[in-house]
Amino acid sequence: MRLDKYLKNSRLIKRRTIANEACDAGKVLVNDKIARASYDVKINDIIEIQMGAKAVKVRVLNLAENATKANAATMYEVI
Repeated sequence: MRLDKYLKNSRLIKRRTIANEACDAGKVLVNDKIARASYDVKINDIIEIQMGAKAVKVRVLNLAENATKANAATMYEVI
């Protein structure tokens, strides 16, 4: 699954276009490397998002194409 789509489906970022722009700006790291929006997310990847003064670091647990609001939190684990 593409990184921008994963960020949107897991509700870490509200919209896919914002996720895409964050990746282009270098604000999203996967396994400590700057990742493009087209990066193929795998289970156990470590994703770090730097938005403003906040930084969120999560581990990918599940790749769900369609996630409901209740299931979105099960897609990742905050580190």
